[in-house]
Amino acid sequence: MLSVSLLKKSAQKPFVTAAKTLAQRSMSTAPQGVAMSRLEPKKFINYSWIGDNISTVRNRLNRPLTLSEKIVYGHLDDAANQEIERGVSYLKLRPDRVVCQDATAQMALLQFLSAGMPEVAVPSSVHCDHLIQAKVEGKVDLAEAIKTNKEVYDFLSSACAKYGLGFWKPGSGIIHQIVIENYAFPGKLNGWTSPKDVILEVAGILTVKGGTGAIVEYFGPGIDSISATGMGTICNMGAEIGATTSLFPFTESMDRYLRSTSRSSIADASRKFSHNLRADENAQYDQVIEIDLNKLEPRINGPFTPDLMTPIAKLSETSKTNNWPDEISVGLIGSCTNSSYEDMTRAASLARQALDAGVPIKSKLVVTPGSEQIRATTERDGLLETFREAGGVILANACGPCIGQWDRQDVPKGTPNTIVTSYNRNFTGRNDANPATHAFVASPEIVTAMAFGGSLSFNPMTDSLQTSSGKPFKFSPPQGVELPSKGFDLGEDTYQAPPEERSSVSIAVDPKSQRLQLLSPFKSWDGKDYIDMPILIKVKGKCTTDHISMAGPWLKFRGHLDNISNNMLIGAINSENGKANNIRNQLTGEWGAVPATARDYKAKDISWVVVGDENYGEGSSREHAALEVRHLGGVSVLVKSFARIHETNLKKQGVVPITFANPADYDLIRPDDKFSLLGLTEFAPGKQLTVRLTRKSGEVVEFPVNHTFNENQISWFKAGSALNAMVQD
Repeated sequence: MLSVSLLKKSAQKPFVTAAKTLAQRSMSTAPQGVAMSRLEPKKFINYSWIGDNISTVRNRLNRPLTLSEKIVYGHLDDAANQEIERGVSYLKLRPDRVVCQDATAQMALLQFLSAGMPEVAVPSSVHCDHLIQAKVEGKVDLAEAIKTNKEVYDFLSSACAKYGLGFWKPGSGIIHQIVIENYAFPGKLNGWTSPKDVILEVAGILTVKGGTGAIVEYFGPGIDSISATGMGTICNMGAEIGATTSLFPFTESMDRYLRSTSRSSIADASRKFSHNLRADENAQYDQVIEIDLNKLEPRINGPFTPDLMTPIAKLSETSKTNNWPDEISVGLIGSCTNSSYEDMTRAASLARQALDAGVPIKSKLVVTPGSEQIRATTERDGLLETFREAGGVILANACGPCIGQWDRQDVPKGTPNTIVTSYNRNFTGRNDANPATHAFVASPEIVTAMAFGGSLSFNPMTDSLQTSSGKPFKFSPPQGVELPSKGFDLGEDTYQAPPEERSSVSIAVDPKSQRLQLLSPFKSWDGKDYIDMPILIKVKGKCTTDHISMAGPWLKFRGHLDNISNNMLIGAINSENGKANNIRNQLTGEWGAVPATARDYKAKDISWVVVGDENYGEGSSREHAALEVRHLGGVSVLVKSFARIHETNLKKQGVVPITFANPADYDLIRPDDKFSLLGLTEFAPGKQLTVRLTRKSGEVVEFPVNHTFNENQISWFKAGSALNAMVQD
């Protein structure tokens, strides 16, 4: 039995103090400190200090602590004096590590440059995985990416060297896989069931917003049957239910994995500290869900949303009822969610069964190794050759189709078709920019088996296929190997450590570049309420960070704020006409694209607002979705509710995110209303603001709105952004 518990984030409102102010208390050089990674022998994790913090808070609260609480409270800046009041306190925390991928790192480092700090305050690294487009196959695509993105890679490499970050070169692998192999610290399910099915089941139960504002913690006897990488799969996809993060306690599988990836010292330290790497007995949770792993069968979720869960036994019937395209055009395995050695062995075992029986594959098969270590090891052990023998294409060690970096040529855009992936997100147009593609999410082994079956009507657990000689063939359950018996092959060395001497390292950004752009600070607040602003767009329905700032071809502009802002909100549906990227300019009456209209307002020095629906900002934590709104003149976003951390991202850029005190007031807003936000001159934590709508007829409508700003975040707003406030300090 596996228990899934939710500890609502409202229990505390974590706030990470600006890194500029942090002394590295958790990074200790004391004897009890343990090196965090073989790549950073001088960076230490001090379990003793964390343990002292946990004891201090447990004594203060006088109750058992959950694992989530231990991790959060263990990293408090001042455990003895930190205010800890449920639903009220913002916690000042000392993070152990910061990791960035190449797309987001561009803006993060550009912001870091503008802050004027000499070096990063915590161990940090940049991973080149997002900018490699899947087109032909791994080696060809990697070479093209290095050529196409040279300017960006050179910038990231030099900035990392200058400011003390580790740099993982293109071809290293997906950030999540690299982290679990090198930095993360503190199986087996039966038959066809995999860890992926656990999180697909949870997504079906909680939906894409059921975990919003919560930390999800897994416990119970079932955890001992799940590998460390399987736990990584479950936690990785936890974002799709809106969870802030997901956790497992320390288990024997974690110990095995740490030792197999050359981190025995951390395994020893974790074992000694294991009493603080699990919940206290009788710890209390806000909600508990129980999943019987003995009864759990494979799930397949989709299309168009990761929480539409269908047991595979019912997929054929459900597919026909909903008129989903039955033929599977492509099966794709890999991604940050499912690219471990265990994943690859289970999928390859099914491919080998079919090949040995003479069963031809019916759908195209695309395989993405999660890291150079996984690629090298699976190549050595013959797994990749098995996929090639089945007709599979092996892509570069990168994100590829999972994030829309897929130059897909087999299906014309607009053509309805079905793909099945082992990825985590399947929003409309996410993988191939084709809104007619029905993307379904499943485990790598289910994806592989269904690629041989070729249709949604095929159930690999019960149905038979025909061999080339006409004989019936039925898959046996997949067989996986948790860890390679010969150990991991590290493959090519793709890591660049920061040099000891960094003063001579220079960073150049061409002012004419279309890929990189140095930042100018946002203007500080003028001390006045926002009066009579146009509503840029009143969004109807789902509006994820993909809708606000699409990925795919736009990734090349992640380091150029002005260029990437041309994708702002182009996927959002306008409530006025039911169309995407088509809104009315409230000054001219003309219809046009969202970014162009925003730029017209900005050119006339007119601020604007966005009105949204439920769970606004679902999906990736994409900071650009907040930056673009601020850059083009947006000052406030009013919605029924925010998803995950998008609300905080808006705050960091000086935007005022607010929610309807009464969600029904969403219906009061007309797209051509003039919008005023009142009460900013008396802005204070817990004090409502007021929205005033002025109709064309002159009628005035007012209603209260809520916000979650604390005093420190209000200082961000007044300074114009969190970065401005940091520089002023």
